[in-house]
Amino acid sequence: MTELFDIYDDNDVWIGTAERKEAHRLGFWHHTVHCWLVRREEREGRTVAIVLFQQRSANKDTGAGCFDITAAGHLAAGETPEAIVRELREELGVEVSFEALREYGIVREQGEGVVGGEAYVDNEVSRVYGLEVSMQVTDFRLQEEEVAGLYEADADELIELIEGRRELVRARGAALREGKLQAAEVEVACSSFVERDLSYYVSVFKFLQGLVGR
Repeated sequence: MTELFDIYDDNDVWIGTAERKEAHRLGFWHHTVHCWLVRREEREGRTVAIVLFQQRSANKDTGAGCFDITAAGHLAAGETPEAIVRELREELGVEVSFEALREYGIVREQGEGVVGGEAYVDNEVSRVYGLEVSMQVTDFRLQEEEVAGLYEADADELIELIEGRRELVRARGAALREGKLQAAEVEVACSSFVERDLSYYVSVFKFLQGLVGR
């Protein structure tokens, strides 16, 4: 089935629609949605923000096996940011209303690369949200085609990692193995995350800390 995107000019004014492949080949601006999940822990009388992040499937065209936003997706033509509710359900098995999400803001990102021998230019305007959850990582239901695992780590440690003040963060979580979700631990480096402006990660992690009252 052909996947159509709404496409926009440099001022985010709608100019029509294009097939996904064409939008990426020609570098048309298009819209996506991100949602980061966070849960709170109480440690020695203080609240700690624990950030959840996914490991992308090894079958993905870009960023295969990298750590990334907890749930995200492109908006098809005619869709609104409320489609993030569908992404949360499909990728993670999370049922939530759009009204429960907290808005971080809008981010513009530009990237380029080569997939299958063909160059692409990925120009995205992303609406970014956060959601506090109480679920443990092993309680989620992962979409095997998209997500290889789900991990979590202290937001303070992740900020130190992204800012270059530590080399590794130990993350606990769960990985899909033969279709079953099993407990797992990984060591995460800054380079383990999908490549994007590092200030995005730091700003979002601080935003998530605010959601849990840090």
